[in-house]
Amino acid sequence: MGLLDGKVAVITGASKGIGRVMSRLFAKEGAAVVCAARSGALVTETAALITKDGGKAIAFTGDAAKEADVKAMVAAGVKAFGKLDTLVNNAGDGGPTKKVEEYTMEDWRYTIDSCLTSSYLCTRFAVPEMRKAGGGAIVNISSGAGRRGLPYRIGYCASKAGQVGMTYGMALELAPDIRVNCVAPGAVEGDRIDRVIAGQAEVRGISAEQMRKAMVEKNPLKRFVTADDIVDATVFFCSDMARSISGQVLAVNAGEPNG
Repeated sequence: MGLLDGKVAVITGASKGIGRVMSRLFAKEGAAVVCAARSGALVTETAALITKDGGKAIAFTGDAAKEADVKAMVAAGVKAFGKLDTLVNNAGDGGPTKKVEEYTMEDWRYTIDSCLTSSYLCTRFAVPEMRKAGGGAIVNISSGAGRRGLPYRIGYCASKAGQVGMTYGMALELAPDIRVNCVAPGAVEGDRIDRVIAGQAEVRGISAEQMRKAMVEKNPLKRFVTADDIVDATVFFCSDMARSISGQVLAVNAGEPNG
């Protein structure tokens, strides 16, 4: 028996990284998965990996920050699997690393829409189907940057803080049948943190190696977290083990204070 047997989950940002790892583990734990992302070829590959392993999945290509695409995504999931009871708002681009006076409206709107508007829209259209299914769980994948800040990343910090606030508000509004929680990763090994490190190093005038060392050294566990760490926390929140947990933010950040 898997931790997610019988559940039907939408996972956004499922084309690569955390989203791909998450989609595969959700399926391994027994969930039918709607793998959603803007990148058609990559998200199709994610779904194919799941079905190859004997799991249930469909791929949906669309933008989670666009109303029509989200409506179609939810409809596709219900058509394929008969219901929807689990949503993971994982989609989101980190946006640029720039000084605030150089951060353009285009930068701002893109980052806010990618991370925060997408979470709002997916929640808005998933909730009616989740209620029809008798309830369920929503998990927002935020960031430590939304709780303690990060210089030169104003749009990202604002959008991730918005996901935390959304978690608190939706947990109250949607109780008792739908639980809403949040995972707040610290620095996660992978391409994205490499780009963040490069951007932070450039704006500070230091090398990428120096920037990486400084970020690792401030963590009590002296390492970055992995996609698996984030996925494990998300599976827990979506499983019946978390049946009495809602409105919580779990920092998965190698022990960094105030994360």
